[in-house]
Amino acid sequence: MIERLNKGHSPPQIAVRLPLDFPDDESTRIAGESIYQALFVQGRGALRQELSVDKALQSERISRKPTSKLPVRSNRPWLEGCRLADRSQKLVDEHSGRALAGQWEGDMLAGPHDSGLITLVERTSRYMFIGRLPGLRDSAAVTDRLTEMISGLPQALQQSLAWDQGQEMAQHPRFSVATDCPVYFCNPHSPWQWPNNESQNGHLRWDFPKGTNFNPITDQ
Repeated sequence: MIERLNKGHSPPQIAVRLPLDFPDDESTRIAGESIYQALFVQGRGALRQELSVDKALQSERISRKPTSKLPVRSNRPWLEGCRLADRSQKLVDEHSGRALAGQWEGDMLAGPHDSGLITLVERTSRYMFIGRLPGLRDSAAVTDRLTEMISGLPQALQQSLAWDQGQEMAQHPRFSVATDCPVYFCNPHSPWQWPNNESQNGHLRWDFPKGTNFNPITDQ
């Protein structure tokens, strides 16, 4: 294999050729991808050091991303199946037409020292809840605070919650189980998909501009 790499043969060519060169030696069976991995992934290991030239491959590349037929793994798995486009047509009609109370838009105003406010606006009435976070802005704290804010409402007013794609909602299934209120995520950079909340947050920022530490501010 080393000899063929030094001659410029590609790993796929070598993988096909080895069984022909050594038909009785099962230990010579190896996939071309495994040869690539040995060359590039294993920290320039022993195989790489045995090559007489550093750029032995036909492409003369010195690094490589492994190929895969699997779909690209999302770095935001909590969004899967919970985007606005995944809603039922009935819920879409109720949400867009404001025909049914209980459709909420949510967001978080962040401040220094892990401070923050959760804002919830009901689309039909424009009623707004504001909940101060307890000096933490991780997903567990946000989920717990959201559950406290909405769980006291009648079930008829817990139809759905629209949120942006922030990581603070990574534990949203726990919120939905506790409240029976599904969460749907808006598209990136699309504030018109939660316009009431966006407008109300703009008003809040007049009194609490960016940089405000919400931790010492009382609920009153």
